[in-house]
Amino acid sequence: MTNSRASRAPLIIGLVILAFWLFCAFFAGVIAPQDAYADNILRTMEPPSAEFWFGTDMLGRDVFSRVLTGARPILTTAPPATLAGVALGVILGLVLGYLGGWADVVFSRILDTLLAMPLIVTAMLVLTTLGGSPLTVTLVIIVIYTPLVARTIRAAVRVEAAKDYAISARICGESAFGVMFREILPNIRQVVLIEAMTRLGYAFFTISTLSFLGLGLQPPQPTGGLRWPNPMGC
Repeated sequence: MTNSRASRAPLIIGLVILAFWLFCAFFAGVIAPQDAYADNILRTMEPPSAEFWFGTDMLGRDVFSRVLTGARPILTTAPPATLAGVALGVILGLVLGYLGGWADVVFSRILDTLLAMPLIVTAMLVLTTLGGSPLTVTLVIIVIYTPLVARTIRAAVRVEAAKDYAISARICGESAFGVMFREILPNIRQVVLIEAMTRLGYAFFTISTLSFLGLGLQPPQPTGGLRWPNPMGC
């Protein structure tokens, strides 16, 4: 019993932290003590105090309120982008892993080419060209995560496609679509779940990193990755 409780402790702590930031994301406007966007040049760079718990930035904005408000753009951008990237990656991985042939060879080489460049560099190139709006950040996350998920799912599908239940389904005349989505997909759901949770964590990190580099979500919108303080008041 003791070991079981100890093994669940990290999960419980993680869920509590996630619940806190989700609460901040949806209710920041209610719980934030100050207006996160209000400038006050008479109160710039103040140290932490009872009024400003984390002090103020170079434009006189309350840093604590901006930290609470900054949870919203990341938590509303990363999950949809991750969901879309994982969904596309699963579909692509199923098709490539099950059908094989020239399509598998061609698309696998394309995926390898995309993965040859560091993902953060790819994201920087795209955002430098298109700008750092929430839509472009979401699209970047989808583009860089789809090949990663597809490669993992493809490997899992190739293993499952060689098993007796998949072979029996084909012999019985089930269509390729049926074998992929009704037979193989349920048997790799753990792989899909692990990929989704892993990519979600990396999505938070990627969005924060891009914001820190000035290429993600743009000021005055506060996010967890924007540098503070700096002359631009970000």
